[in-house]
Amino acid sequence: MIMKNNRRNFLKLAGAAGIGMLGNGFINNRTDSASFPPEVFFDEMVMESDELSIIGSYGSWAAGLTEKELPLFSFRRKEWNSLAKWKEASGKRFRERLSVPDIGGVPKVIKERESVYDNLHIEELKWQLPYGPPTEAILLKPVKASGRLPGILAFHDHGGNKYFGTRKITRISDQQHPLMVEHQKNYYEGRAWANEIAKRGYVVLVQDAFPFASRRVMLKDIPENQRQGLTDPAPEDSEGITAYNQWASQHESIMAKCLFSAGTTWPGVFLAEDLKALDILSSREDVDAERIGCCGLSGGGMRSVFLGGFDSRIKCAVPVGFMTTWRDLVLNKAFTHTWMTYVPLLPKELDFPEILGLRVPQATLVLNDSEDQLFTNSEMHRADDMLRKIFDKAGAGDRYRCSFYPGPHKFDARMQEEAFGWFDKWFKG
Repeated sequence: MIMKNNRRNFLKLAGAAGIGMLGNGFINNRTDSASFPPEVFFDEMVMESDELSIIGSYGSWAAGLTEKELPLFSFRRKEWNSLAKWKEASGKRFRERLSVPDIGGVPKVIKERESVYDNLHIEELKWQLPYGPPTEAILLKPVKASGRLPGILAFHDHGGNKYFGTRKITRISDQQHPLMVEHQKNYYEGRAWANEIAKRGYVVLVQDAFPFASRRVMLKDIPENQRQGLTDPAPEDSEGITAYNQWASQHESIMAKCLFSAGTTWPGVFLAEDLKALDILSSREDVDAERIGCCGLSGGGMRSVFLGGFDSRIKCAVPVGFMTTWRDLVLNKAFTHTWMTYVPLLPKELDFPEILGLRVPQATLVLNDSEDQLFTNSEMHRADDMLRKIFDKAGAGDRYRCSFYPGPHKFDARMQEEAFGWFDKWFKG
């Protein structure tokens, strides 16, 4: 159980996965008492119990809908004896369920500016997809790099903060927004982790995800009756940014309903855009397309799961702070997670860890925090057991690792070093 004196830490950390509390969408990094329900209510909401569920007496029934037998396309089922046949069949069904929208070919990349900082060569990039505002991105590599280097798609977190994207995990000058200084301190032990792995000899691409930062929904573009009296914040205005993020948290349910009504899914849209970033990274002359990985915390960990399971060009995947089971969400933790996670009908065919398992036998590292308030510890371990069985059955047990670190939701320096070492092992071996 999470005790009352941990409430402030829980609220701060919960934002990393995008909490939408009871439809009111309290997704932000504020911890003042006016922003949240009474403390007693929160303590009751974050209890872990074998008897209670977040949907009351309906919990055991709902969880039981997918627990009578292993999911239909689970490699753990005895009838799947051929890895190749299983990957073909399960991959086909996975693609169908995601309903990834067609967003055209590889976009033209514009280099806005170049600079040198932190012993890194930095490129500020932009590309236009067929919809929405242009995507802004940061590319980092060592100043003295030569030849083709391994590449990393570095995914920023959700963090309850849609105003920022790439800036959450990069640093390209001494001028840093105070909110990002605090963000990196809270979740990354003060490090810009994309910079840190680039220094080890990687070309690292970080792009704003849909709908964050350059890709965020602009208030000026929606009907006035949906703006709650707000206007788009002035650049770098902390108060305006906080207000925007509160509004954006509530808007998630609207976006999810619209995407479902349009015949797609939020993970499908993520994938469509991340695949374009992968195309861009792998086509660069300074990148070895046979050595590309992906990594991210929380919402970035979720994107690492989906992209890692979807595209075999990702030779090494490291999701951080985002591994559990569908059962955990049904019974305990759906309220701590963004609308961006869900794929209708898929739980009957693949449990959540098995999405990442689709990449077997390629290198895979899962990093968890033992006191992560966004998941139930027992279900994180159960997810590890599922993945281990998948990799062992495929004869690739040495290519899978799962580690647990003490503490709450984060990707701290020790975890980063293990992740970077894992990439080094498979890309520099």
